Amino acid sequence: MADEGRRVLGAVLRAMVADERVVDEVIAAARTSPEVARLPEAENRRHVAVLLASGLASFDDPAAGLPDEDPVAAALGADRAEQGVPLTALLHGVQAGRRRALEIGVARAREAGVPDRELLDALLHFDRHAGAMERHVINGYHTAQLELARTARDARTQLLRRLLHDGAGGPLPEAEVRQAGLDPGARLHCVLSAVTDPVRARALERELDVPGALFGLVDGRFSGLAPRLPARRDAIGDGPLLLVSPAVPLDGVPAVHRLCAQALPAAAAHGLTGVRRLTDLAGETALAAQPALAALLAGEMLGALDPADAFHRELARTALTYLDLGHRLDLTAAALHVHPNTARHRLLRLTRLTGAADAFDDPGVLPTLRWWWALHTWLNAARP
Repeated sequence: MADEGRRVLGAVLRAMVADERVVDEVIAAARTSPEVARLPEAENRRHVAVLLASGLASFDDPAAGLPDEDPVAAALGADRAEQGVPLTALLHGVQAGRRRALEIGVARAREAGVPDRELLDALLHFDRHAGAMERHVINGYHTAQLELARTARDARTQLLRRLLHDGAGGPLPEAEVRQAGLDPGARLHCVLSAVTDPVRARALERELDVPGALFGLVDGRFSGLAPRLPARRDAIGDGPLLLVSPAVPLDGVPAVHRLCAQALPAAAAHGLTGVRRLTDLAGETALAAQPALAALLAGEMLGALDPADAFHRELARTALTYLDLGHRLDLTAAALHVHPNTARHRLLRLTRLTGAADAFDDPGVLPTLRWWWALHTWLNAARP
């Protein structure tokens, strides 16, 4: 490959790695695999980082041959094996992301003036390195899979995945459920965390210390079923976010697990940590499930506000605090470190700007809900 073609395409790849929009496009391509899409987006982002880093490495040292080892790629494969992602799905995600990265790279290289012949040489060079990276991912996956197959832990984790995913493959024999340490007739709490790292997941399982529970990585996240709430709740109160559902019969577990998965992003968006009850997040979860309606509501009720105007954002924050604190002007002023008259003046300004006279004088549940939802949505979209 000509040195100029290598240099230009290397610069293109570096620009792609730094461009969040490109990374998002490659992630979207990788997530066309349903099993890969079940993983947290942070895991998909790590997956894409490995792919793009492999491409960069192929241009950093032109004299180097194909790497005999790639610990990062092998670790990615091993993590996907432990997270229960099928190898075919993993490869689908890797290859889809790779294709999209190449499409973007070709378009940008042509815009940079790289002749097609040099571009072809560069792409073949890239493809050889990407293929080697893929083989290291597969090797890491197979190595981890063999190690897991030797342990009873893997059999328990596979059972947990089936229990949480509608008992894939048909109803599970009671003997198999009992062998995993669960009582088929018991009511169980569904547990879900944002923790994805296998090492951290095993440490969290030890911290919870719940006899008769079944924990493991499901869809890339620490998940489990437990006959009671974690005994050491205070000890992990400041730890990673851990959602716990009410206890339900075994056949009700899949539906509750899906609710926990829906609630997790809403809880994370509010910066919550430690053990949290699913039912305490019912409102946030329900509202987060309707982003299109939230945008319409914010647009209609707060369309007169300018997101770029710092004063308008201050008005909205004051109103949201007022609603959060039960329409108490004194508490609102104290929370915002302003005089009550200042808080009152801001609310009046907001009602005049929006054309909703006395909008915050109605303490009814539904009017409060509409305004809270509109303000919360608008402020999130208006973050500078």
